[in-house]
Amino acid sequence: MSAAASLAAGVVATLFCVDLVRRYRASPSPHTAAYATGIGFFALATWALFVGTATGWTSASYRTFFLFGAIVNIPVLALGSMFLVVGRRAGHTMLLLMFPFFAISLPTTLAQPFDAGVLPSGGVPSARDLWADMFGPRLWSVIGGRLGATIIILLALVSLVRFLRKNPRLVWGNLAIVAGTLAAATGGTILALGLDWGFSVSLLVSVTFIWAGYRIASGARRPPEATDPLPTQESAERTVPVADREER
Repeated sequence: MSAAASLAAGVVATLFCVDLVRRYRASPSPHTAAYATGIGFFALATWALFVGTATGWTSASYRTFFLFGAIVNIPVLALGSMFLVVGRRAGHTMLLLMFPFFAISLPTTLAQPFDAGVLPSGGVPSARDLWADMFGPRLWSVIGGRLGATIIILLALVSLVRFLRKNPRLVWGNLAIVAGTLAAATGGTILALGLDWGFSVSLLVSVTFIWAGYRIASGARRPPEATDPLPTQESAERTVPVADREER
C-alpha cells in the first residue's frame, strides 16, 4: 500500500512539475521558477520513497527522500510564494538568506552517519530513529519545514482574504492549496503512529489538492482571450501554488 501510494504521488508530482515548467517557458518569472523547483524536489523525494518502500532502503534512497522531502523543498516553495505575494525585493532577500541554510544542511544530511546502523528493509523509517542527535538533519528539517510551511500558509491566507469578495474561484483555489499543505503537515503525525501507508497517502492527497488549487486559481485569473493561465508578477490578482511537508 505504501509503495503504491508513493508511486502515485511521484507520478502526480512529476506531472505537476512539468505543468509548471511549461508555464515558465511560456512566461518566465521567478515565482514560477521557484514553484517548479520546489515541486521537482517533492517529486524526487516521493520517487525515493517509492524505491525505499518497494525495494528496501539504502543510504542513498533515504538521504534523497529526507533531503528533498523534509529540508529543501518547503523553503523553495515558500520562496515562490514570497516572490509572488510580497514582491521581487522580498523574494531576493529571502533567497540570500537561504544560501547559508542550504550550505550547511545539504552536506550535513548527505554525510552524517546513521546512529541506527542498518536501515530497515521496509516501511518508512523515522528520522529520530536514524539520527539520535537533534543538531543535524533533524534540526534542518524542523527549521526548513516548519518555517517554510508557516510562510506558505500565511501568504496563501493573505491572498485568500485579499480576494474573498472579488474573485470566489480564486478563493476556492487558495483553500485547496491550504488544504493540501495541511494534509502534508499531518504526515509526520501519521508516521509516528506507525501508519506507513497513511504517510504515503497524505503525500498523494497533498500534491493532488495543491495542483488542483493551482489550476483552479490560475483559471480564475485568465482573461477570455488568453491562451495561457499562468499569472504574471504584475497581475492584479495573485495566488499561491504551494506544497509542503513537515519533519518525518
